[in-house]
Amino acid sequence: MASLKLPLSLDSIDQKKLNFHVNSSSLADQCSSFSFTNCFHVTRAASILGSLTRLKHIRVSRFETEPSNVPEPNPVDRDTLFSSKNELGNENPEFVQNRKKGIRRNVGFKFGFRRNRNGVERGDFFVCRNSGLDVDYSAITPDLKLEHCNSILKRLEKSNDGNALRFFEWMRRNGKLEGNVTAYRLVLRVLGRREDWDAAETMVMQANGDSRCELDFQVFNTIIYACSKRGIVEMGAKWFRMMLEYGVQPNVATYGMLMGLYQKSWNVREAEFAFSQMRNSGIVCQSAYSAMITIYTRLSLYDKAEEIIGFMRKDEVTLNLENWLVMLNAYSQSGKLEEAEQVLALMQEAGFCPNIVAYNTLITGYGKTSNMDAAQRVFMSFQKLGLEPDETTYRSMIEGWGRTGNFNQAGWYYKELTQLGFKPNSSNLYTLLTLQAKHGDEEGAIKTLDDMLKMRCQHSSILGTVLQAYEKAGRIDKVPLVLTGSFYRHVLDDPTSCSILVMAYVKSGLVTDAIEVLGRKKWKDSAFEDNLYHLLICSCKESGDLDNAVKIFSQIPDSENKPNLHIMCTMIDIYSAMGRFTEAETLYLKLKSSGVALDMIGFSIVVRMYVKAGSLKDACGVLQMMEKQKDIVPDIYLFRDMLRIYQKCNMQGKLSNLYYRILKSGVTWDQEMYNCVINCCARALPVDELSKIFNRMLQHGFTPNTITFNVMLDVYGKAKLFKKVKELFWMAKTRGLVDVISYNTIIAAYGQSKDFKNMSSTVREMQFNGFSVSLEAYNCMLDAYGKEGEMEKFRSILQRMKESKCASDHYTYNIMINIYGERRWINEVAAVLTELKECGLGPDLCSYNTLIKAYGIAGMVEDAVGLIKEMRGNEIEPDRITYYNLITALKKNDKFLEAVKWSLWMKQMGMENADGPT
Repeated sequence: MASLKLPLSLDSIDQKKLNFHVNSSSLADQCSSFSFTNCFHVTRAASILGSLTRLKHIRVSRFETEPSNVPEPNPVDRDTLFSSKNELGNENPEFVQNRKKGIRRNVGFKFGFRRNRNGVERGDFFVCRNSGLDVDYSAITPDLKLEHCNSILKRLEKSNDGNALRFFEWMRRNGKLEGNVTAYRLVLRVLGRREDWDAAETMVMQANGDSRCELDFQVFNTIIYACSKRGIVEMGAKWFRMMLEYGVQPNVATYGMLMGLYQKSWNVREAEFAFSQMRNSGIVCQSAYSAMITIYTRLSLYDKAEEIIGFMRKDEVTLNLENWLVMLNAYSQSGKLEEAEQVLALMQEAGFCPNIVAYNTLITGYGKTSNMDAAQRVFMSFQKLGLEPDETTYRSMIEGWGRTGNFNQAGWYYKELTQLGFKPNSSNLYTLLTLQAKHGDEEGAIKTLDDMLKMRCQHSSILGTVLQAYEKAGRIDKVPLVLTGSFYRHVLDDPTSCSILVMAYVKSGLVTDAIEVLGRKKWKDSAFEDNLYHLLICSCKESGDLDNAVKIFSQIPDSENKPNLHIMCTMIDIYSAMGRFTEAETLYLKLKSSGVALDMIGFSIVVRMYVKAGSLKDACGVLQMMEKQKDIVPDIYLFRDMLRIYQKCNMQGKLSNLYYRILKSGVTWDQEMYNCVINCCARALPVDELSKIFNRMLQHGFTPNTITFNVMLDVYGKAKLFKKVKELFWMAKTRGLVDVISYNTIIAAYGQSKDFKNMSSTVREMQFNGFSVSLEAYNCMLDAYGKEGEMEKFRSILQRMKESKCASDHYTYNIMINIYGERRWINEVAAVLTELKECGLGPDLCSYNTLIKAYGIAGMVEDAVGLIKEMRGNEIEPDRITYYNLITALKKNDKFLEAVKWSLWMKQMGMENADGPT
């Protein structure tokens, strides 16, 4: 027979690396056992009691493009596992001999049957019931011989599990289990079939304990076989470890079953443990080596697979066909094709005839490395070897040429594959579609799609493959040319396929095509349709394509039902992000009028919409409405929004109530939550409570931000807790979280407490640490020195401001007006007012209020009243403080009648607390 011509001669093969023990006596049988079709079988014989028992065949699958299709380890014959000479030797020899001949004789006890009055067939020991063969307990006595009991139990085990268990209990009650390991093996078969693992474990403990049985590998193999047959990996591993704990030495069959079980589940950890135990005990199981190599190859652990190959050489394993094939696959999958060809050459030298599986493995390996010239050479050598390419051969060639991007070659092999009656796999179809999409062959893509339909592939799966191929090629806009005829009609009829298509269109920006599909769809499912539109809108939102989100929303057909809450809320959020607050509010009002109750997310979106629009009053109204719905529990994000809104609205009572509500809600605080509560509730909570929050934040390992430190400095400073101020400032400084505002806050606190020494030292420290003295710091010092009458230092600060070229602001001028006014220095007040106007700032509300107060102190009542008119002329609306200062000025200057008139006017205007500021 011709052999494949490899570029390497046998002389060049590394004999040290690939030097395996070969059993030459079986070569002739091995060659004759090959079948070059879908699979081939290897048989082996085992001698039990002098008779030849044929074992189950090993099915060796062809290798696909995935390494998972390697031959499975040899299954072990059931009788090999559960039979022994000792067990069968306990039976009557004549009975055993005649059973081999197919003759049933009554030896030792009668098995004859007759019909009784009740119509039940029975023998001396057995009766046949509807449930199967059972024991006639009235016909047996406790003195029944042990071998007869075992024989009865064996027949019951093959007939009926329940009856077998019942007879086993009879044997226990009558003392037939002591030292009777055969009975325990039989009942373990039953428990294994029933998957009653706990009872099986108890049975083994009883056998080893009360019954004083000598446990052997067959006892444990019984359960391991059941686990292997059912693919229960965890239980099989448990019983193997239990076997070792009992000191029982596993045999070849144990390792064969376990490694086959681990291979099916790709359980590398348990496989490595079992394989290590096997080698340490000196047992050689050919299928175990194959399984270990296969597992490593499947998991791409190629170095470890080669390590097992080295163990095979070291352990002098007599290689069977399965061993050769898994070695060949390991080298091929790892891209070591030179070593793979060496393995193939040695395999042929060892007498194994060439077969399609080996060469397909080689072709697949060359395809993975994109060496298609070598793959083509192997393919062309088939006829010389007398082999015919099979389905896997063509599939591998398609994948290989597809990987190299050769459209023509991949198409040719695909055509050959189908003409020979073979079926492409899903990978072939995707490869071909990808090439067709890349090369603009829409007609070919339509034919490939028809082939997929003929193979009865699901429409949604086909559509997904088409979309993936064209998306990869960057030509998703050509998909409408491919989806034609009956397939397109199915898309319009099927909600799943329709949603897949429109989602792909929207993702690629083909919103017009998506809308066209939605407009022509035939299926009707309002709930599914709402969810689909919501997904499309969310997809646009996540990609930042808000205009297309609005476009899709505008195409939603009008429904007689209530508007969809999720769609409407998402669109409110989108309109808010676009700054289109009118449309956003319109949707909210529509939801409100339709009676649809907002959920927590809906309230969050609407509240943020009003905050972005600058309408805090409306945001508070929404929060008030939310509080009436007892089932709404805000999450941490909504709680933070509420805190910020109430702070901006200066609603201290709301902030206090909200804080205690948050505590009761059980929400888990994060770092941002702590910062938000402290920053927003600084004026709403007592100092002690704020201090507790801050300490709790530190205890949980959260880091306050600079704003939080500054807020706490302000709180401690206003409470005159300067020891805490120093501690907190040092903490912030060590963490690098001190800024200009930190110094300003401390300077203001010392100034308000008239602690001029610490105030000045803080200013110096501020400059020493590289910060320029800020305008705010100057204003604090001016206010402090001015109110305390330290006019020399007051003027000194003003001079320092001019020298440092620090421009004054409204607050600076207002301080000066207030200080000069208190001292009745009207000329200085006039000078400040002139400077204020000349610098382009002009008086603000606070300036006017301060001027009115100053004029009142100076007795310039008419000028004070004139300021009201001037304010309105400058479009500055007087507030309650303005009128209070005016009324106070009138009273001080004995203008009581005028003061009463202004007070009555204020009450008519609805202004409260006219007699004093709040």
